[in-house]
Amino acid sequence: MNTKTIAIASVFAAFTVILNLSPFKIPAPYAPFLIYQIWEIPIVSVFLLYGPLMGIAVAVINTLVLLAVFQGALPTGPLYNLAAVLAMLFGIYLVHQFAGTHSTRRGEKFLTVLSTALGTVSRVGIMTLVNWAFLRYPPPLGFSLPEEAVIAALPLIGLFNATLALYTIPIGYVIAKKVSSSIKIRMWEPKAQMARPTIIS
Repeated sequence: MNTKTIAIASVFAAFTVILNLSPFKIPAPYAPFLIYQIWEIPIVSVFLLYGPLMGIAVAVINTLVLLAVFQGALPTGPLYNLAAVLAMLFGIYLVHQFAGTHSTRRGEKFLTVLSTALGTVSRVGIMTLVNWAFLRYPPPLGFSLPEEAVIAALPLIGLFNATLALYTIPIGYVIAKKVSSSIKIRMWEPKAQMARPTIIS
């Protein structure tokens, strides 16, 4: 990992933390305890630029900062966030691993749509299981919710995770593409097993 890569990754990590701690928060109208934010967008962008390891690293850094300075309503809340982000990135990873490259404009649009779809499905599916398993426990793991309350909350949480992913992934693609063009690097290509972007000559 060269100095330029480390510097850019550090900027994305710092930007992620700043956005997470910023007052830019919109409660979901159907469930005010769920908050729409935009801090996951830089994580998607750095994932698309540098691959899974860098995306996961930025997500983990963000989680560690939140655990230290802002846990939210639940001490383990940042870990729920991390699970949701990793679930979404997993869906994007699967698409890039098996569905093609960034070689053409049509391919890019196809990857964006397919990644958004699978990233959303992966996030909703995995987080439904996570929430079903842990919300029933007392703090710090959950909220001591009875089974009926857990079942009732799952559709709302699923809707939240779906709608959040539906804007996070496409915007992440747009930003990654802009950064790729401006600093002249290729976006991550898993089929080539690229550890970092290749400089465009």
